[in-house]
Amino acid sequence: MFVVTGATGGLGRATVEALLARGVPAERIAAVVRKPERAADLAARGVQLRQADYDRPETLAPAFADAERLLFVSSTGPDEARVAQHRAVVAAATEAGVGLLAYTSVLAADTSPLVLAEVHRITERVIAESGLPSVLLRNGWYTENHAAGLPRAVESGVLVGSAGKGRAAFAARADFAEAAATVLTGEDQAGKVYELTGDTAHSLADLAAEASAAAGRPVRYEDLTPERYTEFLGSFGLPDFAVELVVDADVRISEGALETVTGDLAELLGRPTTPPSATIAGILAAAA
Repeated sequence: MFVVTGATGGLGRATVEALLARGVPAERIAAVVRKPERAADLAARGVQLRQADYDRPETLAPAFADAERLLFVSSTGPDEARVAQHRAVVAAATEAGVGLLAYTSVLAADTSPLVLAEVHRITERVIAESGLPSVLLRNGWYTENHAAGLPRAVESGVLVGSAGKGRAAFAARADFAEAAATVLTGEDQAGKVYELTGDTAHSLADLAAEASAAAGRPVRYEDLTPERYTEFLGSFGLPDFAVELVVDADVRISEGALETVTGDLAELLGRPTTPPSATIAGILAAAA
């Protein structure tokens, strides 16, 4: 069985779709979800639903039963909670005797200065100590991380951030999902580490220009100090931990932490990565 956690989230669901697109029979895919009603469409297509929750460790091992390949999608939330959740997932995967665990980490997790990288460093260490056959999918920055706010930016004419002139090697979430499906269905993956990035690096000013071109309206990038950007994000009611991660990511982009281009993602895809322009056009079209 191919078991995918977080299967109602963006990356998890996209990976299930990518497995199906690769010809994996639906009955050989198990989608691990907290709320089965949110995945009713997958069940209707023959995908098996298994209810489990990272915060309820006792539910995890049964959900991982007979998993030949398990995609462990990292959780979101405050760091302390995430570490506990991730430890529970690894323990349950070990108990269930998972054949291969693929973990969605972050680019250059072992050296990255991003605040969010610490959870991934700890999790990678826990996985290594477990002795489970594993593969690390060190995902770079999703275009959607910044493009999701572009419909509002088109309305106001301004995209704000705190990344300065820094650049990130953006790629679409679907690219990372397709890569995960490729690894899950591949052979001899245990022990591999993939540093997954887009093919070219772009600044937030570049994203604003792409939004302007797609919308036919002027959109400019306005760079804020980290303090002002924190206030801006807080005004939308985002939880403090989320604001901290977003602001920190922009600051690290300004320092060059996410501009590396590796080629690993394109190699797994067997094609160029999706350019930000395509993702941005799709998001703005959907919002229209």
